[in-house]
Amino acid sequence: MYEGYKDLGISRDGPILTIALDNPPANAVTKSMHGELAEIFSDINRDEETKVVILTGAGNRIFSAGGEFAAMQESIKDPQVFVVSIREGIKLFQSLLALEKPIIARINGHAIGFGATLALLCDLTFAVESVKIGDPHVLVGYAAGDGGALIWPQLIGYARAREFLLTGDSMLGSEAAAIGLINRAVAADALDEAVNAMARRLANGATVAINGTKQAINLPLRRQFSSLIEAHLGLELLSHFSNDHVEAVTAMLEKRPPRFSGT
Repeated sequence: MYEGYKDLGISRDGPILTIALDNPPANAVTKSMHGELAEIFSDINRDEETKVVILTGAGNRIFSAGGEFAAMQESIKDPQVFVVSIREGIKLFQSLLALEKPIIARINGHAIGFGATLALLCDLTFAVESVKIGDPHVLVGYAAGDGGALIWPQLIGYARAREFLLTGDSMLGSEAAAIGLINRAVAADALDEAVNAMARRLANGATVAINGTKQAINLPLRRQFSSLIEAHLGLELLSHFSNDHVEAVTAMLEKRPPRFSGT
């Protein structure tokens, strides 16, 4: 069922399926990986063998650094690339939230931008206490329209979410656990034990009841996403055409701080 996936590392331990964002060293989400993420959760729903899913990053340094810089450059030259990404993004978020089986984010390294959104949309989130979690869309001239502005306020409230999303600041895994952004932060050598213990517990539980409860919890979130995600992504699309976004990408190429004009 998963033979066609090339940018996602997929492994199985009985009823537990692990998906690894596999683009070292930063596990940035390429165009092809983005396309695979838009398909895989629907495939998992059809997979009768899988009871629990773990989402993680390849290696042990970075869960995902978010969108790939090369894709940003390409989409400035050809805006249609970004439009295709938006269409895939809608499908990705809807299928992730519609996943019937519990999914655990194993945040083994920094989770930034789109990488953080992916992790935070999972049902349970376990992170190494020293990793950084943040959504710095505004720092590259983008509105945080690809899910961050929807899920962060749900988890930590609007006041805290506004501070982090409007500044692009990140926080440590330990702080994220303390304010309720994630479930638990642990030492690096304790991450696998914590994640695997929870995965086994869920896999050995009352599957119909667990899946039904997970779906019930997600119903309000799915309705909110369905009604708002297109508008949120539209705001990100508008920011894509801003001078500040072009300046941010140019500054990264020239390895200097951006000089934003506010336009």
